[in-house]
Amino acid sequence: MITGFTAAVAAIGVFWWIWTAFLAPRTEETDNAYTGVELSQVTPLTGGAVKAVLVIDTQPVQAGQVLVVLDDTDQRLAVDQAAAVLEGARRRVRQLIANDTSLAGQAAMQQAGIEAARTNLVQARSNLDKADLDVKRRKILAGPGAISAQELSDALTLQHNAQATVAEAGFRVKQAEAAAFAATGARGANRALFADATIATNPEVLAAKARLDAARVDLARTVIRAPVAGVVDQRRVDVGQRVQPGVPVMVVVPITAMHVDANFKEGQLRDVKPGQPATLTSDLYGSGVVYHGRVQGFGGGSGSAFAAIPAQNATGNWIKVVQRLPTRIALDPKELLEHPLRVGLSMTVTVNTSRP
Repeated sequence: MITGFTAAVAAIGVFWWIWTAFLAPRTEETDNAYTGVELSQVTPLTGGAVKAVLVIDTQPVQAGQVLVVLDDTDQRLAVDQAAAVLEGARRRVRQLIANDTSLAGQAAMQQAGIEAARTNLVQARSNLDKADLDVKRRKILAGPGAISAQELSDALTLQHNAQATVAEAGFRVKQAEAAAFAATGARGANRALFADATIATNPEVLAAKARLDAARVDLARTVIRAPVAGVVDQRRVDVGQRVQPGVPVMVVVPITAMHVDANFKEGQLRDVKPGQPATLTSDLYGSGVVYHGRVQGFGGGSGSAFAAIPAQNATGNWIKVVQRLPTRIALDPKELLEHPLRVGLSMTVTVNTSRP
């Protein structure tokens, strides 16, 4: 009987050796593993007094659900003011377009003034030519005494007056040309403010519209919503408190996006590669609930390398300490829905290194 029992034990031992050496998949296991997640900070993007807080810690929320409501009096006033500025900009552009017609009329009128001034100049030059001829004739007649000295003096006076009239007419032509140039320039400057654009696409209107859009965005931000689905935690806001932009008021833990940080010993990672399957159990549910995941990647350094006070291994009393490298394991979201986990829970991870 003893011989039979010994043979049975030996057979079991041989079978176990064959199984572990040739048949069983190669695995690496560690219980130095904890759940983790990328926390979503809930941060106000505009300041204001808190009017309502609609959630508490541990409360599940959906993405987009209202968490906090701020007093929006200032933001509503800013929207009204920006809307008024936008309407004023539109009216100014309409006025610029209407002014173009008026300035066009003024430019045409100044052009007509140039033609009238030039006509007056031609007439003045004709009168001067006649006055020059009269003076020439009277000088010839004054020699033999055919006319009186007074008549020659009157002719000279008319000649001088005609010369002055020509000079004045020439000045009025230049004045009319300058006025026409100024009118054309004024119209061009006015047209530059609305050329190549409609009222809606005018730069001034677009700038005012952008300010209105910014004011509306600030108004919408007085209602703070959950960035992702998850569980509320670390709530630091109450009714009546004044929050500032950029200061977190709570976090949302996306429990369906959990992963596990497994701290394998450096000697265990020789055959561990990204993409390999892993099975996991938690201390929360016990071995009856098995999670399935895959290796996502490895940390950039061991835990001691990033410690606040790194180890001084160059000292004379150095003792070798086996290092551990954080290894991220992605979990199945469907399994997390059936058996939710929380951040920081202990896990046992087994990676199948025989699978690619």
